[in-house]
Amino acid sequence: MAENEDLSNSSSSSSSSREDMHFFEGVEKLLEIWFEPNPSNKNADLRKIPRAMWDALLKTVRCEIISFTRNEQIDAYVLSESSMFVSKRRWILKTCGTTTPLQCLEPLLRLASEIAGYGEIEDLFYSRKNFKRPEMQVSPHRGFEEEVAFLDSFFEDGRAYSLGALNRDCWHLYTLSRGGGGSANKQMLNNITNNNNNNHHHHLHNMSNGHAQLQTQSAKMNLIESLQLPDPDQTIEILMTDLDPKVMAVFTKDVCNTALEATQKSGIHKLIPGMVIDDYLFDPCGYSMNGVSKSCGKKYKEGCYMTIHITPEPDFSYVSFESNVASSSYGDLIARVIDTFQPGKFIVTVFANKTSPAANVSRELEHLGTIDQWKRRDIQFSRFPTYDLTYAQYCKYPS
Repeated sequence: MAENEDLSNSSSSSSSSREDMHFFEGVEKLLEIWFEPNPSNKNADLRKIPRAMWDALLKTVRCEIISFTRNEQIDAYVLSESSMFVSKRRWILKTCGTTTPLQCLEPLLRLASEIAGYGEIEDLFYSRKNFKRPEMQVSPHRGFEEEVAFLDSFFEDGRAYSLGALNRDCWHLYTLSRGGGGSANKQMLNNITNNNNNNHHHHLHNMSNGHAQLQTQSAKMNLIESLQLPDPDQTIEILMTDLDPKVMAVFTKDVCNTALEATQKSGIHKLIPGMVIDDYLFDPCGYSMNGVSKSCGKKYKEGCYMTIHITPEPDFSYVSFESNVASSSYGDLIARVIDTFQPGKFIVTVFANKTSPAANVSRELEHLGTIDQWKRRDIQFSRFPTYDLTYAQYCKYPS
């Protein structure tokens, strides 16, 4: 997305480049938070937070809501700088430009507690690609070290990582070092296990009730197993730079009059079928869209989405694609996305937990040395307590 920022000022030197006079940082800062289920409040839900409170929270981020769509599982907001997604216990904020998403962390936690009914964070992910112009950012986003220090002031168990080549394209991640499952599930699991052991001893002394005891024990073991296994979850991101100017021209008011026209002319509506699309074309250029799935199955309680943001200016072109739609193979989707936008370079990241159909996507990407005209330059794998992460970087050859 590119809602253009004018960074010139009266003291600027006459020798300042055109890029200094006009630049927009398309690279987004992505913050995703999962809250622990609250056993004392079964109706806890982030969607209880009213629109006016989201408006106030986003002011601290330096952006605003410009469009909204929803389904039964997810509320999706197109922002002046990218997107926000709100589900029952998952919250995602993705913002570009010189926004300050980490500044809303404290008010978010307060709203989650006082309005939504959640007391604890289950998991947190903060990530971004390296900025093209990091000197343009404001605190606490002037560097990854500053972002890490800010997050560490909230979390004792945070861990920071950087993947890729630090002197070229790279990707930063901050997450929590937790075992997953949540304290509520662990406590429930302990209670069930203790009761199960008591029932086992009782069973030894009451053989006449053996069949009933076995049925009870089996049911409790099934419940224990369900508590140990998280709901399937996965996210794929494709971050593209050095894009084809002819393709990027579609996302300007010179070529398209409406967002719908840009969506259809570019082929975005064909990338993931079955999405309800909410799109916006900025003036004079730039594009954002959210898509929410019409149906992604009962396993995905927090809803399925996709989002695309486009900064089309040739000097700093950037496109991001993100989705949590499940798949055991993302090769075809990656190929469709890069064929649509024609980047010179792109980074792909895939997060998947143990129960996700995408759990083995790392093997697929390991074998995707080339995708059409793009050759892989880097690949890395990381294993976290609850998720596996695959990072790969591709360039259009012969570059």
